[in-house]
Amino acid sequence: MAAKIIDGEAVASRIREEIKATVAEMVANNQSPPGLATVLVGENPASQQYVRMKQNRCKKVGIQSFGYNLPAETSQEEVEKLVSELGSDPKVHGILVQLPLPDHLDEEAVLNTIPLHKDIDGFHPVNIGRLTMKGRKPLFIPCTPAGVIRLLEEVGAEFDGAEAVVLGRSNIVGMPTALLLIHKNATVTICHSRTKDLPGVCRKADILVAAVGRPQMVKADWVKPGAFVIDVGSNRVDAPDTEKGYRWVGDVDFDDVKEVAGALSPSPGGVGPMTIAGLLQNTLRAAQIADEMK
Repeated sequence: MAAKIIDGEAVASRIREEIKATVAEMVANNQSPPGLATVLVGENPASQQYVRMKQNRCKKVGIQSFGYNLPAETSQEEVEKLVSELGSDPKVHGILVQLPLPDHLDEEAVLNTIPLHKDIDGFHPVNIGRLTMKGRKPLFIPCTPAGVIRLLEEVGAEFDGAEAVVLGRSNIVGMPTALLLIHKNATVTICHSRTKDLPGVCRKADILVAAVGRPQMVKADWVKPGAFVIDVGSNRVDAPDTEKGYRWVGDVDFDDVKEVAGALSPSPGGVGPMTIAGLLQNTLRAAQIADEMK
């Protein structure tokens, strides 16, 4: 039996409608609308496109968007000064510094300049620290890992006691996803380049999250029959037969794995839309926190 395909865009659309309704209610009650500031340093085409997409989504749900585009040669001091000013701006509830930054900039130092209550990406050391601890709750959860969990919940995955495997150990996706799965009482294995018998480890998973950045790496014989498979990967590959000459694929060989998995998220169209929906959710939450702090 073919896998149930997890439609991330449909779930994200419902989330956006909920946010839009809440923002409209805030404005009707004479509250300031949530405000998101994006900081883009340099001219990375993928980053530019991603920022534009975020700004467009903000507009559609009533969130104010403030964009700051800086030249690639901008100094560390100048970037930190801008982020610090945004941290003091009452119209700005969430700050997003688009990564990666140019090589000469200290990424951690820039992110640490974002106030905890405006850290809508969830990467502030205190937010990540709370995520690692039992019984602690971060103000914000990183958007992509949160989207992974939401999609699993949508298709009825049972976390309690489940064997979960996270393929990839990045700070942005792999590690926080593993922590969220642990909080859901799954037994978690994190895989990486030195994992022995990688296909064999993956085959044990009731829940498999692929976030390794290698196109179509996960094949059908890596997957336990009936497993829940979430593909976080987004890889550009050559496709000479297409108009653009390339296409986007995930870390999972979709056509192969869909014949084995119980549920499978596609890429594109799975986790991607959930990431931006999560960003909007966190911006709304930041505005609500700011209102409570008054």
